[in-house]
Amino acid sequence: MAKFTVAAFLLVLAKGSAFAPPSIQQAKSNSSASYISLNQSTRAAATETESKPAESVTVTEPVQQKTTQPPASVPSSGKREKILKEPALWEYNFGLQDPQLTLPHGIIPRVSSPEKYQITEEQIATLERDGVVHIKGVFDQEWVDYLRAATNKQVQEPHFWAFAGTASKLYDYIQRNVWQTNKAFADFYYHSAMGHVLAQCGRTDEIRVSTDLLMVNPNKGFKWHQDNQNGPITWEEGIRFWITMDETPKDYGAPVYLKGSHRNTVVDELSVFVDIEQEGMEEYKDQLLEFRTMPGDMLIWHPRTIHKVDGPSDGIWTSYRRVLGGTVAKAGTTYHDKRGTGGVLSDLGRHGLEDGMKLSSPFFPIVYPRFDDDEARDRDSGKVGRDPRDIIGKIGGLAGKASGEKFFSFFKVLGSQAKAER
Repeated sequence: MAKFTVAAFLLVLAKGSAFAPPSIQQAKSNSSASYISLNQSTRAAATETESKPAESVTVTEPVQQKTTQPPASVPSSGKREKILKEPALWEYNFGLQDPQLTLPHGIIPRVSSPEKYQITEEQIATLERDGVVHIKGVFDQEWVDYLRAATNKQVQEPHFWAFAGTASKLYDYIQRNVWQTNKAFADFYYHSAMGHVLAQCGRTDEIRVSTDLLMVNPNKGFKWHQDNQNGPITWEEGIRFWITMDETPKDYGAPVYLKGSHRNTVVDELSVFVDIEQEGMEEYKDQLLEFRTMPGDMLIWHPRTIHKVDGPSDGIWTSYRRVLGGTVAKAGTTYHDKRGTGGVLSDLGRHGLEDGMKLSSPFFPIVYPRFDDDEARDRDSGKVGRDPRDIIGKIGGLAGKASGEKFFSFFKVLGSQAKAER
């Protein structure tokens, strides 16, 4: 794992060579806690209407959390301070990262089969009807501790591919396709029950990761929007997911969805932010579904479902809100070349797929019914990742196109919001 320098990256771009990560240096584990091996059994999911609280509601911070993250507090001066500071330029790394975390439940990396977690027909029907479903307690305390440790290590050793998103001030830390660079997240997808849950939700027999995001503390939040950074797939081929590692704060941070808004016919598919007061949204704008997620919960929704997250009014998070989210693709999905649209930003790898081809590639790894050994080896060898040549070529295609103007309006909206809130 090499430290990033501006000169080094410019040299890579100047040569036009593919992004080839340096050899992996084994990082010491962030955790001194030992995991207890448990026999995994298929557990029944708790529904939203059950009176019994989810197993994951009461949680205890693991040992590694106590040693790596300070408790939320307000200094004696009374001024609120961020729990997480923005990395300095020289702190960024690039290449492959491996925090060497022990997987829960005695799982052997790249050997054990993925775990399973049975959900109900009622939950699947809720997703199809409302466009979103909250599934409680999918991941137990061991998995929550694992994800927290992986996230903490990633934040402590920020990757270069997080630079643009973090520098934008949208999040305290945000990194797309974190599974490509951090082995701990790849192992989570390969071995956890995530794929099984999403396969049931999509009524499909195959799940591939199209794109993902590690998101820590969304500053002032994200206003009403739909998700168009889903990778090279269509709305109907994808399923969006959130996996939460922390309790939602009392006064902010709870995701809010417009019930049934995935069926709207008025919002342009290239739009990011959505004006819910526009004509045609009357049926949905007052149908609010708010979810106060707990550690180990999953939120699953249709990519077109309109939603928002409100952060603290001052943009200062004094506690953590860590989420692993993204989009998966169902069986039968084909590759859609999105050059010329903002959607291309979630597809910057040199995978060789062309429009209309079957979405089958180590860049979009299968995680259900089981991970593919060859795909995993390609990922571990550094063959899977973003490529400067494709970054320049694909993003360059936005210039001069109406769709590009729609995408870049996203940044104008952010700028105007920031000015209005000053």
